[in-house]
Parts: sequence; C-alpha cells; structure tokens
Amino acid sequence: MDTVRTPDDRFENLPDWNFASQYIDTLQGYEGMRVAYVDEGPKDADRVFLCLHGEPSWSYLYRHMIPHFTASGARVIAPDLIGFGRSDKPIDDNAYTFHFHRNYLLRFIEALDLQNITLVCQDWGGLLGLTLPMDMQTRFTRLIVMNTGLAVGMGSSDGFKAWRDYVANTPNLPIGDIMRRATPHLSDAEVAAYDAPFPDDKYKAGARRFPALVMTEPDMEGVTTSKRAAAFWSTEWSGKSFMAIGMQDPVLGPPAMHMLRKLIKGCPEPLELAEAGHFVQEWGDVIAPAALKHFGDI
Repeated sequence: MDTVRTPDDRFENLPDWNFASQYIDTLQGYEGMRVAYVDEGPKDADRVFLCLHGEPSWSYLYRHMIPHFTASGARVIAPDLIGFGRSDKPIDDNAYTFHFHRNYLLRFIEALDLQNITLVCQDWGGLLGLTLPMDMQTRFTRLIVMNTGLAVGMGSSDGFKAWRDYVANTPNLPIGDIMRRATPHLSDAEVAAYDAPFPDDKYKAGARRFPALVMTEPDMEGVTTSKRAAAFWSTEWSGKSFMAIGMQDPVLGPPAMHMLRKLIKGCPEPLELAEAGHFVQEWGDVIAPAALKHFGDI
C-alpha cells in the first residue's frame, strides 16, 4: 500500500500542543505502517482516557482536555487515525473502509494492552469507537461521548448530504477553513495546526473518504457491526457515561445526540454547550472538568 508521511517540521510550534508523539509500526495487519499517538500521564495509572478524533481533525482536537485528564492522575492515549495527524496516509482513497479503521483501533488497543478505559469520542471517533467496547468488554469501563452517533443504514439528513456532496466534489479539501467555519473563534495559528498534517491533496485521501463511508444505506459496510453495537449499548453496557453536546452542530447536534442518549443504558442528562458547534472538544476546558467531577475523579 502506497503511503505518504507528513514532514515533522509541519508540526513545529503548534499552539497549546506540548505533547510528544509516540509511534508504532508493528500492528497486526498494518505492519510497516507507522501510526502516531500521544501517551501522557503515568503508564501505570489506574485509569486510561482513550481520546478518538474524527473528520477531518487529528488528536490536536483534544489539546484542551488532555491536561485535565492527566491532572487527575490518569493516563491519556490519543491516537491519530490512519490518514490523519502524524500517522501514515495511504494515498488511494479506496484503501479507507469502515473496518480498515475499526480494526486498526482494535489492534492498537491490544498492542498497548489498555485497561480500565474511558472512551472519549466525537464524530467518526464515535462511529468507530462506539463499536469497540462490545468486543473488548473487560477493557472499557466508562464513556464520554460528544456530537456523534451510530450509523445503521437509516438514511441521512439534508445537511449531511450537502456535506458529503461538497467533499466528493472538492479533492483538495481546505481542512483548516472547514474547522474555522465550524469553530469561528479559532486563531490563525490553530487553523494552521489543523492544516498541518495535509501539505497537499495527496495527503487528504482519508479526509476525502470519510463522508462517503457513513452508513446511510442498509447494505453498506459497517451496518451490521453498528447494529450489534447499538444492541450492546442499550442492553449490556453497565459503565458510567457522560454526554456533552455542542448545540450549534447542524448535523450531529441536539436531535441526534438525544436519540443516542436514549440508546445508551444509564446515560444521564447531557451537558449542553450553547455556543459550541460540531468540534465540541474546543470547549474541552469546560467538558473535561465536568466529566471528571461526574465520575468522581476530582
């Protein structure tokens, strides 16, 4: 599989990003493909926060949440999905499938032998991440879920269709501009940080591909897996949950999140952030302490 690797100098002097990247290139089924992740806090901590980003961001999205989690004494793992951040990037759009991404996350968790995991997820971090605990039930104990869902082939909104069509017709996606439109308060330096992994369109296959992978038809790859996950969350999940909603999200905002809340067994009333949009982690200085207090970690 032909891949590209973003030059290291693209990641220099990013605002609020003082976390060293770790790398692994021996994951089963992904041998030789280097994937990147942040690993902060004590390696022997009794709690692990696994922070999964989505489209078209990378682990930089969690920069406001990681310090709060580590200050509570926890370990934080924030991987870059393949095709994003500092992870290697297959250049063929068709290399990216639902199970290509999901299996990577399964193998990654096994390789690091993560235990007592709090899953922290948003967007595709949730579409993928919410399908993991059912197959690793002894590893996952808690959930922080934000502006995401489970796609089970039930159609899509006009807003999502417009987004999918836009991406399909824009091969050189303006990643930073997309982030700024959804999160207007970002500084120019922060917008540049979101652009950093993608020097040109050759690096953007993963970002181009994700909207087309959302399971809006019943025969799409991942529907069966996601239906199993929906059943797990509604009947088998016994861990603590915390939900935060960016209320300005036009696609995965309040209606979608309240549907998801009803699905997750024992999920309490959500934290609603009136000014936040889709990339709600940008309000992480509010969300992370609230989640930690809810769990009794602080």
